[in-house]
Amino acid sequence: MKQIFFVITLFCIALQANAQTVIPAADIQIKTASLAAPMDKQAGAKVYGYTSDGTFKTLRNGTNDFVCIADDPKKEGINVSCYHADLEPFMERGRVLTKEGKNQKEIFDIREKEVKGGQLAMPKQPSTLFSLSGSAENYDSKTGDVKDGYLRYVVYIPFATAETTGLPLKPDVPGMPWIMDPGTHRAHIMINPAKK
Repeated sequence: MKQIFFVITLFCIALQANAQTVIPAADIQIKTASLAAPMDKQAGAKVYGYTSDGTFKTLRNGTNDFVCIADDPKKEGINVSCYHADLEPFMERGRVLTKEGKNQKEIFDIREKEVKGGQLAMPKQPSTLFSLSGSAENYDSKTGDVKDGYLRYVVYIPFATAETTGLPLKPDVPGMPWIMDPGTHRAHIMINPAKK
């Protein structure tokens, strides 16, 4: 009896895992990913997403200066992002290193060395990433709509510091801009609006 219960439990876990990795159609992924971008950038943004077998690839070529990333179906909830195209070398290098199995510290250190050595280009001006997240129950995979999503902003400004920007190292109140990773290639201004 215990063996039957164990087999049924494993079967249910497998079904649940499979249900969580259902990959929406390309047009739905494009719609959802684009929601992170400012409205005037959504229709022309390049969009990366996933094919039915889980391969990460370009779903739509862009006509403007924005790149969007569809939700990773293997991760819990919904998380999409869009960023200025000048950040693409930095982002692509991160994807390559992640695929190679590098951890977050290794990725940071490798990119820091490559930026300082001139092998990896970072934007010469501040460049913004927009990130939209939400819970799975507030996502409609048939329409691509996200209800009650949370939009936050990251402005990359390589090698900036608290001293050069006047920004604090942590927010004093919700929504207050602050600087993260100051003095490094990945220095960026974080803006996390207060949640409702």
